Amino acid sequence: MSGSSLATRITRISGASSHARDDLLAVEEPLEIRIGHESDGERVSSSISVTMRTPGNDEELATGFLFTESIIRSKEDIAFIKPCGSADGDNVIRVELESGVNVDLGLLQRHFYTTSSCGVCGKASLDSLRAAGASAIPPNGVSFSRAMLATLPARLRKAQKTFDETGGLHAAAAFDRDGKLLVLREDIGRHNAVDKVIGALLSEGLLPASEQGLMVSGRASFELMQKALLAGMPLLAAVSAPSSLAVQLAREFNLSLVGFLRGDTFNIYAGEERIA
Repeated sequence: MSGSSLATRITRISGASSHARDDLLAVEEPLEIRIGHESDGERVSSSISVTMRTPGNDEELATGFLFTESIIRSKEDIAFIKPCGSADGDNVIRVELESGVNVDLGLLQRHFYTTSSCGVCGKASLDSLRAAGASAIPPNGVSFSRAMLATLPARLRKAQKTFDETGGLHAAAAFDRDGKLLVLREDIGRHNAVDKVIGALLSEGLLPASEQGLMVSGRASFELMQKALLAGMPLLAAVSAPSSLAVQLAREFNLSLVGFLRGDTFNIYAGEERIA
């Protein structure tokens, strides 16, 4: 058992027989992200997000979230990250920003309206990306071979240690043109897994990741495409289907989007020129 899994007792049913056995569950707990920043010349603390996540790599999760929400632009914007005191429990993390970092908390509110199912149209979602400074991926750059892409699902699955224990976690990984998994993270939320990957890349000074692709174990949503775009990743590959708005984003911002990647079969929804 790891910190990402929890033992429990279950009854296993198989046809007409039943027996008690131990099982492992993927841990799901809330994480509150707070930032310390300047406002009107004073240092203040703001609670900006509560997300349900699998404990582990919380600093990367917070860092990736702040970057993909355009609250920070580089790792130099962060003074330090630390868990809050015991009075707040173990599920609160504080990111102290450097003096002079301009924080627009309105970005988070706009993000809520453009990613929740409140009836806001796809055009508004894309407009919010442009307002956050997102730009199209340059057409000239790295390419990825069909043969390499076909190996990714098996590589991703083999590296999912906690999934082996629980069967209940998503995974995301940054990979290079040779198919090497450079950073892999697991989480009960697919968006959290991606934020952990991007947070790790940012902490290592590897953004924009213009030579890397992003592989995800589930579907390709608008939110995941947005994160890949802001990280400068030219390709997102998903085991399952993309949404209509994910395809629209990929085509408008010149990302390559691959879906239903299973063995040597997959669909290319955008950016076919990067698939050699």
